Amino acid sequence: MNMNEVLSQSLFFGMIVSLVAYKIGFEIQKKWKKVYLNPLLIAIVIVIVFLLITGISYETYQYGAKYLSYFLTPVTVCLAVPLYKQIEILKNNLAAILISIVIGCLAHAGILISVTFLCKMDQQLLLSVMSKSVTTAIALGVTGEIGGIQGITVIGVMIAGISGAVVGPSILKLFHITEPIAQGLALGSASHAVGTSKAIELGEIQAAMSSLAIVVTGILTVIIVPWVVSLL
Repeated sequence: MNMNEVLSQSLFFGMIVSLVAYKIGFEIQKKWKKVYLNPLLIAIVIVIVFLLITGISYETYQYGAKYLSYFLTPVTVCLAVPLYKQIEILKNNLAAILISIVIGCLAHAGILISVTFLCKMDQQLLLSVMSKSVTTAIALGVTGEIGGIQGITVIGVMIAGISGAVVGPSILKLFHITEPIAQGLALGSASHAVGTSKAIELGEIQAAMSSLAIVVTGILTVIIVPWVVSLL
């Protein structure tokens, strides 16, 4: 029995590798405090290198690692806590907040469609990334409905989240976006839960608005993306 066969029987192997890799990434980011040293990004690199060096198959790793995704829903629900603490800000700026998120969703769809036509990309690729800025569970459901490739969707969601967490703060700084509400909405609507993890570091208001953006963006994506696709 080879290594892959032995490890494929373990429910915890993939999970342990993932957690150790993230812990290493977290400690690196904590020590050097560089925006590009995102723990999730470092963990991904570590896992890839580890699998390549050891020759362990992705299927063996994923057998145990997949159970980590079960925690995504309760963690996302926990993001309601900072939102509740800032409920008065939400009430006072409800119209502006909702309009901002709606415009963001429409702009996202418009940019992707424009890039697709300009670069003459395959339409199925467009369908696969239309929902990349929401959580994986919602994105996969939307992609399945409109006929995209779910594997590409997962990659798109990952890139959107990591890029938002890594370069999002720099973009906000570049354009002098200092309003906490705007910062939170931008990170949450563009980079879902991973972007929200960075919003939490920026402040409680940013965290609350980013949490709200995740929910509203997810709902609007389910509505807007199939409608936009029907017009293509």
